[in-house]
Amino acid sequence: MEPTNKSNSINLGLYLGATLAAIVVLIYAVNLDLMVEWWFSVALLAVVIAFGIVAAKRAKNNNGGFISFKEAFVNYFITITLGTAISTVIGIVIFNVIDPEAATHLNEQILLKSKQMMERFGMPQEAMAVALDEASKKDNFSIGPQLQSYVFSLALYAVIGLIIALIVKKTDTSKA
Repeated sequence: MEPTNKSNSINLGLYLGATLAAIVVLIYAVNLDLMVEWWFSVALLAVVIAFGIVAAKRAKNNNGGFISFKEAFVNYFITITLGTAISTVIGIVIFNVIDPEAATHLNEQILLKSKQMMERFGMPQEAMAVALDEASKKDNFSIGPQLQSYVFSLALYAVIGLIIALIVKKTDTSKA
C-alpha cells in the first residue's frame, strides 16, 4: 500500500473520530436520552460506513482507478478502526470520568426500553423479570463493556468492509 493511501486513510479515520466525538458530545449536551434510540445507532453506523467507503474509493483513485480487494479492505479498515477508537475513548472519558451519573441514567433508560420491547413481543412476566434483573446488574458504560462493544463493532464493520472491498476492487487487466 502506498504511503499516500495509508495517510489518507489515517486522516479520514481522524476526521471520523472527530465527527463521532462531536456527535456524542452534542447529544450528551442536548438530550442524553437520544443515545438509547435505535435510529441513533443506525445513523452512527451509516456515518462510519460512509467514511470507510470514502477511504476505499480515495485509495482506488490514488491508484489510477484500480485497487486490489486487500488494498480496498485495508484502507476501509484503517479508517474505521481509528475513528471508532477515538469515539470509544471519548465515551469512556464522558461516562467514567466526567459524568458517571449520565451512564447510570442511560443504563436505566436501556432497561426501560428493554422492558417495553419484551412486553411488545409478549414475553412471559417471569422470564421478563429474570432478564431485566440480569440486565440491571450490567453497567453498559463502564470501561470493559465499552471496549467489548468496540471489538464487536469492529467485527461487524469488518464484515461490511469485506463486502465494500468486493464492490470497490478493480484489477488492471491490461497488465495481465
